[in-house]
Amino acid sequence: MEILIQIEELIMFLGCIYLFSRLNLKWWWFPALLLVPDLAMIGYAFNSTAGAITYNLIHFKGTAVIIGLYGLAKENRKLILIGIILMAHSTMDRAIGTGLKYFDGFWHTSLSTQSLW
Repeated sequence: MEILIQIEELIMFLGCIYLFSRLNLKWWWFPALLLVPDLAMIGYAFNSTAGAITYNLIHFKGTAVIIGLYGLAKENRKLILIGIILMAHSTMDRAIGTGLKYFDGFWHTSLSTQSLW
């Protein structure tokens, strides 16, 4: 079952690449922006609870969908791009077996039993 979940996430990641291609931006923007959501780990500089909250807010797929759909409704390409990048990053993380964080530490995740690491 673990591998099936990771394959599903990989397919969603590929869908994000397709959606990005529809924005007609230069391709180098995708890899350049793909790791930006990990800046949400800055909360861990304060404590594990603050870190988990900031990390989970950015890595929650619902956040990506809300921002992307709002951008679509407002015809705002920047918000659509942000939504796509957030979704791509979250699916990429889950494809390699990392998930949302619990408050007790960075390595305790919702997918920690499935992690490739």
